[in-house]
Amino acid sequence: MSIKELNEKREKLVHDAREALNEIKSNTDESRAAELDARHDKIMGEFDKLEGLIAREQKVADAEKRAEEARKKQRPALGDGEARSDGDDEKPSYRSAFHKMLRFGGEVSELSSEERSILRTGVASSGEFRAQTAGTNTAGGYTVPTELANIIVKSMKDWGPMYDEAICTVLNTASGSPIKLPTVDDTGVSAVKHTEGTALTDDGGSDVTFGQKSLDAFVYDTEFVRFSMELAQDSVFNVEMLLGDLLGERLGRIANAQLTTGDGSGDPNGAVTASSLGKTAVSATAITSDELVDLLHSVNAAYRRSPKARFMFADTTMAAIRKLRDGQGNYLWQMGDVTTGQPGTLLGYQYSINDDMDSIAAGKKVVLFGDFGKYFVRKVGSPIIGVMRERFWPDLGIAGLIRFDGELADTAAVKHLITAAP
Repeated sequence: MSIKELNEKREKLVHDAREALNEIKSNTDESRAAELDARHDKIMGEFDKLEGLIAREQKVADAEKRAEEARKKQRPALGDGEARSDGDDEKPSYRSAFHKMLRFGGEVSELSSEERSILRTGVASSGEFRAQTAGTNTAGGYTVPTELANIIVKSMKDWGPMYDEAICTVLNTASGSPIKLPTVDDTGVSAVKHTEGTALTDDGGSDVTFGQKSLDAFVYDTEFVRFSMELAQDSVFNVEMLLGDLLGERLGRIANAQLTTGDGSGDPNGAVTASSLGKTAVSATAITSDELVDLLHSVNAAYRRSPKARFMFADTTMAAIRKLRDGQGNYLWQMGDVTTGQPGTLLGYQYSINDDMDSIAAGKKVVLFGDFGKYFVRKVGSPIIGVMRERFWPDLGIAGLIRFDGELADTAAVKHLITAAP
C-alpha cells in the first residue's frame, strides 16, 4: 500500500471515530453510548498503529532516496584489466577496524599494524567521549564506533520528549561543574503614572527580585549488555543496531523519567515536580475541555507566544482528550499529517506524549502546559560507551553512562492541571 493510500485510510479512520462520538447524544441509551465509545477507542487504536506505519514507510522512502543519491555520487567501477593507482588505496576506518576485531573474537593480533594503530588512536572527533578499562588498550578494550553513539542519542530522543532540544532548552558542557541559572519573574510589576515636578518614588517597593537555581551533573548507567563471540562474528551489523537500541532505550528511560518526575534531591528537578498549579479539575477521574482552556490561560500570554509552548501528557490522557469538544461542537484535538511533518494540535498548540506522566486518576498532575523553553536540560558531553573483552572473555560486554540534570528556571512558565483529590 502506498503512502498516499495509507494517508487516505488514516483520514477515514479519524472520520469514522468522530462519527461514532457524534452519534452519542444526551438521550442515547447508556449501553449504546458505551458501545459507540468503545468503537471510537478501537478505531483510534488502529489510527495510532497506522500513523506509526506511515512514519516508517516515509523513513524507508527517504532512506532509499538518500541511498540512490549516494550511488550516483560513487566512482564508476573499474573495468577488466584496469588497476587503481596507489593513490586510490583507501586507509581502513576506525569502524572497519573495530568490526574486524569483533569478527575475530576480539583478537587484536589478527589486525594489521595500521588497524591496531587506528584503534589505539581512536576517532578524531571533538564530540566523542571514550571510557576504557584500566591498563593499556590491548589489555583492556576499545570503545565502540561513533556511529553507535549516534544511534543511542537518537533512541533516547525517540523514547521521550524531555531529552529533545527541540522541546526544552539544552546546555551542552564538557565538564560537570555546577552551572548557576539566575532567575527573575517581573511579570506582576508595571510602571506607574508620573506627575510632573514630583520626585520618583525610591522606597524599594518596585525592586526586581532575583533568584538562582543550579544545574548539576547526575550520572546514570545502563549496566552491561553481554553478547557472545559467535554473535559478534556472525552478525556484526545486527548486533550493533540491537545494542544501539537497547542502550539508547535504557538511557532514554532514565533520562525522560528523571527529567519528568525527578524530585530535585540528588536527581533532576522534573518538569512535573517543578511546575506550578494552573487548574484543579472538578472530577478525580476525568478532565473537561473547559478545564484545558483554563489551564492554557493560567499561563501568561508572554509564555504562550513562545515557539516552544506546548501541552504534555501521557498517551492514556491523550485518548481521553481526543473525545473532548468545545461549546460549538468542534473537537479540541486536530489531526496533523506525518507525511508532511505537520504535527497534530490541541487548542492550536503542539503537544508531546510523555508516558512518564501519570494517567488520569485522583490527585494526579495529568496535563502540563507552558513554555518548555524555560526548562533547562544540562548534558555533560555525549553518552560514554565502553566495551570490555577480558572480563567476559570469550564474550564481550558493552555498557553506557550518561550525565545530565534538569531544572525549570521559571516556575510561572509551565503549569499543571491536577485532578480532584480522592
